[in-house]
Amino acid sequence: MKAARQTTLRDAATVTGIGVHSGLSVTLTIHPAEADCGITFLRTGADGCQDREVRAEVRAVTATEFATVLGDTEGPLCSTAEHVLAALSGLGVDNAMIEIDGPEVPIMDGSAAPFVAAIEQAGIVTLPARRRYIRILKPVRVARGSCVGELRPYPRGFRLEVEIAFDNPLIGRQAIAFDVTPESFRKEVARARTFGFMQDVTRLWRDGYALGATFDNTVVVSHDRVLNAEGLRFADEFVRHKALDAIGDLALAGLPLVGAYRSIRGGHKLNHAVLCALMADPTAWTTVDAGRSVGQVAYPAAHPVAHRAPRLQRGQADIAASLAVPVFGPDVS
Repeated sequence: MKAARQTTLRDAATVTGIGVHSGLSVTLTIHPAEADCGITFLRTGADGCQDREVRAEVRAVTATEFATVLGDTEGPLCSTAEHVLAALSGLGVDNAMIEIDGPEVPIMDGSAAPFVAAIEQAGIVTLPARRRYIRILKPVRVARGSCVGELRPYPRGFRLEVEIAFDNPLIGRQAIAFDVTPESFRKEVARARTFGFMQDVTRLWRDGYALGATFDNTVVVSHDRVLNAEGLRFADEFVRHKALDAIGDLALAGLPLVGAYRSIRGGHKLNHAVLCALMADPTAWTTVDAGRSVGQVAYPAAHPVAHRAPRLQRGQADIAASLAVPVFGPDVS
């Protein structure tokens, strides 16, 4: 691998849409940030309250029931963070401030592709500081019934191995395995959408979930067929989306991982549990600099940026998602 320096965005990137669970309109802007700032969320416009900021790390996770929710001692701050985190991690962006004016990241089309497009339109640049990694030193495993998650050493970078099994004739058993790079991320998982089952809609709506789910942002499964006019983007889109979620959830390690992650019948809860188990065992990992051996891709050098960039005119790398009537509840566990 090539040597690597830390990265950030060249300009701000903005997307607008609705939250898949809340159904509320939201605008999200990804700002450039200085080296070693990591990824942070800034919640604005919360009923006249002061802005709140939280770093995207495992300690900030407050819930994993149907999405990954980040917060602090005051309570939840941002729900459904996994897709934008996956886009930043998959493209190799180390530092950014994510400003959001609602309680939930917009679902967009149900995948990470709109975030990827916005980030790439804004541009990615390198910073002077070397990239730092978390290197896995020994296996860390969590098993919950038939669900198993494991991180293990893998010196070539970050590898993902995901298997799912649903009692559904359309999905059944699916598996995907690949080394995660910006190129493979775009090709293999970025366009894979969240999905769910028509029979779950009443229960989810009753519990206050999936109020923004539509045929425009969720793959709707009814027994042995997909109800979306578009159909599937991949024959195995379901496992690809689970892999996308895993990339976003594992980004909460706070630094890129050098290791392999295997998930069997997992989801947000399992991903979070494995990451917590890793952090709880200081003998299982170490922090390393990129040096001359670890890295991903080369981007143009950046001009100095402020930790919290001024809020820019919305419209830079602006991608909007259509608003539509909710149709069903997705399985985003």
